[in-house]
Formats: sequence, structure tokens, C-alpha cells
Amino acid sequence: MMAKDYYATLGISKNASQEEIKKAYKTLAKKYHPDINKSKDAEAKFKEINEAYSVLGNEKSRGQYDSFGTAGHGFEGFSGFQGGAHGFDFSDVFDTFFSGFGGGPRRRGSRRGDDLRYELTIDLEDAYHGAEKTISFDKYVVCDECNGAGGTSIEKCSACNGSGFVQATNRTLFGVFATTSTCHKCKGEGSLPKNTCKKCGGEGKIVGEKKLKVKIPKGIETGMSIRISGEGEAGEKNAPSGDLYVEIKIRKHPVFERRGDDLLTRVPLSFIQAVFGDEIEVPTIDGKVKLKIPPGTQSETIFRLKEKGMKSLKTGIFGDEFVKVRIEVPKKLTKKQKEILEDYAKHADISLQKGFFSRLKKTFGS
Repeated sequence: MMAKDYYATLGISKNASQEEIKKAYKTLAKKYHPDINKSKDAEAKFKEINEAYSVLGNEKSRGQYDSFGTAGHGFEGFSGFQGGAHGFDFSDVFDTFFSGFGGGPRRRGSRRGDDLRYELTIDLEDAYHGAEKTISFDKYVVCDECNGAGGTSIEKCSACNGSGFVQATNRTLFGVFATTSTCHKCKGEGSLPKNTCKKCGGEGKIVGEKKLKVKIPKGIETGMSIRISGEGEAGEKNAPSGDLYVEIKIRKHPVFERRGDDLLTRVPLSFIQAVFGDEIEVPTIDGKVKLKIPPGTQSETIFRLKEKGMKSLKTGIFGDEFVKVRIEVPKKLTKKQKEILEDYAKHADISLQKGFFSRLKKTFGS
């Protein structure tokens, strides 16, 4: 028996993006929802669609499916994705082949939900002051129709008599072997709802939109993650949910360059300010401050503003801000300004230039 072709179920190509997969699922789920579509095969089709999306809608389980369970590889029972769970259940394989050698089967039970990752881009000011952001995403949530039970009137599974396992004997060249495997009717749980929930198809979970407020701590950096317990995918049949990991990315700032807990900014300085000195206003992440420029300041000089950087998440201590000044040469001068500078040039100390050419002569010869 061939493995199920989930791509064909959703009517998409194997190169489809996650957005295309989600779009196809929503279209088909709406079309075949038992509350809307009253045809005989609607419920079965709805369950197939949910099963396909539960695998392809998750990067991890999709990768496992592409590697091991694509149609045509004959990997029977990609029912390792039991009921649309996000992961391959190798316990069925081991139970089937090795239970006859003294290792008893393990009752699988309901599976914990998968962890999720969400990339959140924030401003540098958010990382400095701390913030609260609202995010929105689709995930598996507990079915509100059956409260995660998968249906009503829960009763013992008739196929395994409530044990969660089924036995079979196989004749081989080496004799008769008895094998025990997980019951595929109840998926190892030992019980089933008599009346299957039409909204979730018995899965106990459905895809829904989740809105969540995320607190951004002061000093957080790009690449760091915020873990929110229990906000991942809903588990099977009321099993615990996975966790949500919010990965932080900070936008490039137009004024500041972050270097760990320190900040670097560049400010222009006029020729006159550099010569005579001045007191200027410079930006910090928390407002403007005064900076004293001493007479004779050279271009590319760096000044330090203590504790005007970012707060360290580890120590709680603020970094520094470093201000690099760049002297700007005026492009246009008045007649009077030109006369003053020409007079200055006549009386300027040319010892620096003489010293420079003297060093060149020593290095390269006459």
C-alpha cells in the first residue's frame, strides 16, 4: 500500500511555500466542512485535509514526510503521523518488529503539541526601554466544540479491547512469530468517542488564529529568543501544548550602531567648532545631552558618554555611547570668509607639511 500523498490531497505542488499550503488548506477546509457540506464523503474528506495540513503545515514534520513518506516510496502507514500529529512515531515500528523478542509494547497515549517559532522585528528603542508587542499567527488550538476530547460518549476501543495494542502472528521461514503493535483504530489510547466531533474530525484540535502579547525585556539583542510556555501547538486529545519561541530581530537604526551593550553615533562638526572648541548637543537613545568639544579637535575623534548605551540583560549595567566627530569642510564661502582664510593661509604653520615630506624623503630617497 502506498503512503498517502498529502500534496495531492491539498492540490498543491511539492515546491509549494508555507503560505500556499495554508491558503489551500483554508479553501478546502471551508469547502468540505461537515457543517457546510452535507454530502456523504464530506466528513472523510475533511479529515484527510486536516491530516495533510497537520503534516505539511509544519516545517519539521514536512521535512520528515518528504524524506520518508512521499507517495511512491512504499513506506506503509505514514500513520506515524497519527491523527495529524507533527512528528513520526517510530514506536509503532519498533513495537511491530521487536515485541516478539521480550520487549513489551509501549502504550503511546496522546502526544504533546509541537513547539513553534515566531520571528518578531522590533526597533532599537523597544530594546532600550522594554516594550509589549501583540503578535498574531495560526496554530493548532483545542477544539471548542468538543473541548479537545474528539467527540462525546467516550468508550472502550473494540479493536484492542481497551489495551491500546493489537496482536498478530506471522509465518516465516524461521517459524511463527507473534507481534504486538499499537492499535491503529484508537491510536494506542484504548478508547474512542462514540460520536466523533464534526468540527475537528475527532482530532480534538483545529487550526485557529492566536493573538498574544509578548513582553520585550530591556537590553534584548538580535538572535535572542523569548520562551512562552504552553503557547505552541495544542496537543492531541487534551495532551499538553508545546511552547512558543519568539525570536527577536532588531531593525537597523538610522542614528545608532549597536556593539554589544555600547552604542556608536557620528556627528558633524564645523571647522570653526573644531578650531575654537564648542559645546554641542548630541543624540542619545534616551534624548539629547551636551558634549564639550575642546579647541583643536581633530576629525574622527571619539568621545565617550558613560552609561548612555544599552542595559545588559546579564548584569543590569548600562553600556556607553561613543560619539565620533567628523569635521565638515564648507563647500561655499562668502568673499569676506575667503579673505580671512587666505590671510590665515599666508601665516599658517607649514611645519606639518615639511615634516611629512621629510619622512617621505627618508623612506623613498630623493
